[in-house]
Amino acid sequence: MSEYNNTNTPVPFVVDLGKARKGAVRKLKQGRGRLMEEAQDVIDEVRAGLGEGGNNKEIVPIILVYRKRGGRRRKRKGYGLFPPFF
Repeated sequence: MSEYNNTNTPVPFVVDLGKARKGAVRKLKQGRGRLMEEAQDVIDEVRAGLGEGGNNKEIVPIILVYRKRGGRRRKRKGYGLFPPFF
């Protein structure tokens, strides 16, 4: 994968760090912990892939933290084949 496409604009790198506990995300926000080490490893790999001039370039990581929401449950309307008996 090259750093630039045909129009000479940087190509973003997307890295999925997987599931993380609340404490690990808090440490990431503080700039420490296992997730920060993984992010730093990715930055180092990108910098190594840039070649000789890669050490002089500034790499700005953008890390997004998100929570996947579960699907909403719908209330059943009607009783189907068997209505309740009172």
